Amino acid sequence: MDKNFHRSTLLVTLSLFFFIPVSISVPFILFHGIQDQCSNGETSSLTQLLSNLSRSPGSCLEIGNGEQDSMYMPLTQQASVACEEIKQIKELSQGYNIVALSQGNLVARGLIEFCDNAPPVFNYVSLGGPHAGISDIRRSCTSQFCKLLKKTEVYTEYVQDHIAPSGYVKIPTDIKEYLEHSKYLPNLNNEIPNKRNSTFKDRFTSLHNLVLVMFQGDTEVIPKESSWFGYYPDGASTPLLSPQQTKLYIEDWIGLKTLDVAGKVKFVGVPGDHLQIAEDEVVKYIVPYLQNQPTFASE
Repeated sequence: MDKNFHRSTLLVTLSLFFFIPVSISVPFILFHGIQDQCSNGETSSLTQLLSNLSRSPGSCLEIGNGEQDSMYMPLTQQASVACEEIKQIKELSQGYNIVALSQGNLVARGLIEFCDNAPPVFNYVSLGGPHAGISDIRRSCTSQFCKLLKKTEVYTEYVQDHIAPSGYVKIPTDIKEYLEHSKYLPNLNNEIPNKRNSTFKDRFTSLHNLVLVMFQGDTEVIPKESSWFGYYPDGASTPLLSPQQTKLYIEDWIGLKTLDVAGKVKFVGVPGDHLQIAEDEVVKYIVPYLQNQPTFASE
């Protein structure tokens, strides 16, 4: 009996010894939107706020020279630059989380889907990302930059190679031109028949959590439901389809349905215009996905 007691005690002690619950600090990377850069006050403040609230180390990843390159560097190139930068950051080698703003979401997704031999992304929080594309440019934007994104110019070789947002303009009544000449979103969303890449889907479905935040009063992302992967049917500007009604979801081109069925997608709606988010909403919808994650380790 005494030997059995000591044996039981030893087993319990070994169990505690080899399976001690600990918390690891998972870093996060923030991707800013168009006409922005990491050093800008609001972006810098948001990065610091998220780090303070989550108690996780975080930084904003700059691509090229920031503001200018966010406007004029093609998104394929931006995603490639992000891929190489991420692989050089040793603190991310065991995995990290992502928070992305607006256009930065398409760079972030390009990193997740296209980047070979990259560290894993655990949680991905998207704020106002035009994931399914944009069908129009807000009327108040009348600059030459915006004019080049209109229907008559957007799918030309020059615009696709020199104006970053052209890579995700998707005119629903001009799908043939979009699929043939848009150089970014059709690949990112695995939309091109007979060219769908299962690796992109596998990488996207490896996410632990996908948080899609839509701004109810968004005047930049048109339609605003694109932030949830909602969009129009091919060939028509009505009706507006919910994410679950789109071919991308039904046929599971990138694994959105797979993630959703597994309970890993959070569709969040907040009031306000593009990227207008209150601190209490930050605490509720973003911070939980950046906080330390429990694991088990031996000592």
